[in-house]
Order: sequence, then structure tokens, then C-alpha cells
Amino acid sequence: MLRHLFTLIWNRKRANLLLISEIFFSFVVLFGVGAVLITTAKNYLAPHGFNYEQVWRLQVRAGQGLKMPRAELDDVLRQVKALPGVQTVALTSGNVPFIFNTNNSVFSYKGKQSPISNVYDADDHYAAAMQLQLREGRWFAPSDDGSNHRPVVISQDLRENLFGDEPALGKIFTYSTPGKNIKPEDEFLVMGVVDNVRMESDFSASIPSVWKRLIPYDTTHWETANVLVRVTPGSGGELQEKIARTVASVTRQWTTEVRVMDDDRINRRRYTLVPVVGLAIVGLFLIINVALGLFGVLWYNISQRRAEIGLRRAMGATSAGIGWQFLGEMMVVTTFGVFLGGLLVVQFPLLHAFDLPAQPYLLAIAAATGTVYFITALCAWQPSRLAAAIHPAVALREE
Repeated sequence: MLRHLFTLIWNRKRANLLLISEIFFSFVVLFGVGAVLITTAKNYLAPHGFNYEQVWRLQVRAGQGLKMPRAELDDVLRQVKALPGVQTVALTSGNVPFIFNTNNSVFSYKGKQSPISNVYDADDHYAAAMQLQLREGRWFAPSDDGSNHRPVVISQDLRENLFGDEPALGKIFTYSTPGKNIKPEDEFLVMGVVDNVRMESDFSASIPSVWKRLIPYDTTHWETANVLVRVTPGSGGELQEKIARTVASVTRQWTTEVRVMDDDRINRRRYTLVPVVGLAIVGLFLIINVALGLFGVLWYNISQRRAEIGLRRAMGATSAGIGWQFLGEMMVVTTFGVFLGGLLVVQFPLLHAFDLPAQPYLLAIAAATGTVYFITALCAWQPSRLAAAIHPAVALREE
């Protein structure tokens, strides 16, 4: 039976070549769409590694052409922390979670180079404000004030990249290109390791991260200070006004903006969903066009092969046999298209394209294969029934 199907397909190789080409390109596009959707869904289901709920982002700006002394800024933070409803306050860099601001670098340790990693400045209260999950070691503490190197905490994925199975605590690493004269502040002493974090958006993958300790009581003058404020559940606009008035009471030249981190997360989600939804719509239209094309081609094939169908029925072929013949032909043609497409897309997991693991690609291959076969079988079912219903006498008389 299979050999007979191959013979029939070969006899109509020109028409079937177009079908194979259509299935090939459809399979490749469905694979690409599936890989993006599967990766996005996998990232969405992964934990963030921190708790963004009940966290506000406080941005304090000095007046035009002015800078704020660190001592004065610390005094403001102490007053904000003393407000009822405020649990903890942490000073950090401008690349807070879920906003369009990044700071990254590449690090090295004994010849091992890390991937591009996010770099954050954080004070001793940052871990409590963000509720990071420590896996090894500890967070920054006042005992680190006398350290000869810059204390840092790293994420688990960066730990695996730089140190592998070796202990990470107490190790010192540097930038990948530290220069000839390495400053002590550019030598990073690992104090702790936290779970992987996803701070870009709900749909982003975890990125290796480093938190560098902000040295307290330094003489730095700041133009803009970014502060994370963890508040008690139920806090709202009234507490935001109190925070703004507290900052303004220190100096009228400073301006304050309070944003809810969960609002930043939802806003970032909207931007991230636009291309994902676009790809999903493209995939849906592709499936509809492929289905309509296959249905039309099969319908046309049946009308062109009525004499063949009548002759086979006159020679004893059953209606079911005719129907299964057309369905089998389409399955074999589909197999050729999927096989050729598979030879192309299997290179993605083999080469770890776009720095993605093999699992999303393999799932996308399986999903694209199942979708193509399902669409083909669905489109071939009704034309096959029509072919099986043709009466041999009618078909032969028309010819």
C-alpha cells in the first residue's frame, strides 16, 4: 500500500512538489512562532526570584545644577523609614526592576568569562526590601565597611558560569577587561549567592546579576537617588503624600516621584506582549491560509481524478479504500515537507541558537509537526469523503 502511494505521488510529482514546498515553509514558520511562544510561556511561569508586591519606587532628584550630599540623603531615608506603614527602605541604582533602564557588564575569574550580566548598586537593606532568596553566604552588613575589596552578592546562574562546582564565597573576580592597574573597588569579593532573578519583565528569562555594595557614609554627592520602599499591605496615596512631604521638609529644592513597582511591571508587560501577540496572529493567519490552500488543492485533485476513482471503484475498490488512499497520499506528502523542514530547524537546538537551551526548540518542533499533520488530516478528510462517495458508473460516464 505504501509503495503504491509513493507511485501515485511520483506520477503527480509537479503538483505534489508545490504541496511539499507549502508544507515545508509552513512548518518552518510554525516552528519559529512556536519557539517564541513556548519560550515566553516558560519564562512567564518561572519565579521572579524576588517579591515585587508592596514595593514602591521612590526617585529623588536634586534641583537643576545641584547635587545632594550623601549624609543629607541618608537623613531623608531615615525619616522615610520612620513613617507608619513603611517596613524598610533601600538605596539602589537607577536600573530598578521593570523599567527601561539597564546597566550591564562582563566579568572574569581565572580565565572564565561570564555572559553579559546585570549590575546593580545596593545598600545593606536591599535584600530585605526586595525579599531576595539567599542560597549561600549572607547579604551586606556593617562589618563589610573595612573590606579591602568591593563586597558583592551574585545570582546562582552567574555563580555557575564563573565558579562551576567550586565554592564561590570569599572568591574575588574582576571585570573581563580590568586594565593594567586594577583598583580595589574593581575587585569583587563574593559575600553571598541568591536565586536567579527576572527583573526585566514577566516574560524575560533570568539574567546573571551582580549587586555591588553601596558604601555608607561616603562623601558622594548625588544628582538622582533611587530608593526602594517596602510598605505594609493596604498602603496607598496617603502614605505616598507623607513620603513626598517628608522629602520636601529637608529641602524645597528636591523633587520626589513615587511609583508602585507592580504598576511598572504591568506597564512593561504591555510593551513585551505586543510582539508576542503579533507573532501569534501571524501564526493563526498562516494556519488558516495553509488550511484553505490544502483544502482547495485536494478538492481540485479529486475533480481531476474522477476517472481514476471510477475505474478503481469498478475494479472492486471500496469507498473506505478510496478515502484512505487520498488521506494516505496527503500524509506521505506532508511527511516529505515536515522531513525537509526538520532538517533545517534541528540545527537550532544543535547549535544552541540565540543562547537558548534545546528544550524550547524540541518542544516547538513537536508542536509544529503535530499542528501540520492535524491541519493536513483535517483538510483532507472532507475531500476524501467526497472521493469515496463518487459512484463508479457516474464517474466513468462523465469521462
